[in-house]
Amino acid sequence: MKRAAASFLEFAGLTLIVAVLTAFAITFAAMAVVVQGSSMEPALHDGERVLVNKLVYRLRPPRRGEIIVFRHGPGPGRMLIKRVIGLPQEQLAISGGLVYVNGAALGESYILERSAHDHGPVYVPCGHLFVLGDNRNHSQDSADAALGMAPIGSVEGKAFVVYWPLTRARVCKDPRYPEEPESASTAAANQVPSCGATCVSGVP
Repeated sequence: MKRAAASFLEFAGLTLIVAVLTAFAITFAAMAVVVQGSSMEPALHDGERVLVNKLVYRLRPPRRGEIIVFRHGPGPGRMLIKRVIGLPQEQLAISGGLVYVNGAALGESYILERSAHDHGPVYVPCGHLFVLGDNRNHSQDSADAALGMAPIGSVEGKAFVVYWPLTRARVCKDPRYPEEPESASTAAANQVPSCGATCVSGVP
C-alpha cells in the first residue's frame, strides 16, 4: 500500500513538473497560432496550426526569408504572419513581378505567383522590416499602404513548424537565395541596427 502511494506521489510530482515546464515553454519560449486566410500559400494554408519560436529574436534579429508573426495596430493589435523580404536600411522595389533589394532581383522559389502590381522603390527605415505574403496578389502586406512596414518591436517570433493537421505536419524551412550566400545573408541580418493579411489567432 505504501509502495503504491509512493508511486502515485512520484507520478503526480512528475506530472506537475511536466505541466509547469510546458506552461513555461508556451508562455516564454513558444506560442501556437492558427493561420487565417490564404496570403501565405503555398507555404501555409488556412486553418493550419503553427508553432512560433518566441526566443530566437531575443538572440538575433530577423533574417530575410524567415516567416514571422507580428502584431499590427494599436494596443495588442491583431497578429499577422508574413515573410521577411527587406531588412532595415535596404531599398525595396517590386517591378515586372520581381522583387528588387538594393537594385538586385531576389530569386523566390516559394511564391505562389508573381506580383501583378509594381511598388516602390521604398526605403526600409531603421527598426522596421518589409514583409510580403507568398500569395503576392492576395496579401495585405508592406506593399499595401494600409499595413506598411512591420516594426521589429512588434515581432512575436519565427514560425518553425506546422503541427496540425498531422497529415500536413512539416518544418517551416528558410529559403536559400542563389544570389545571396548564407554567410552574406547572415552577416547582413546581424548588422540590423537597434536605432534610437493573413491573420493568425492564438491557440487557447
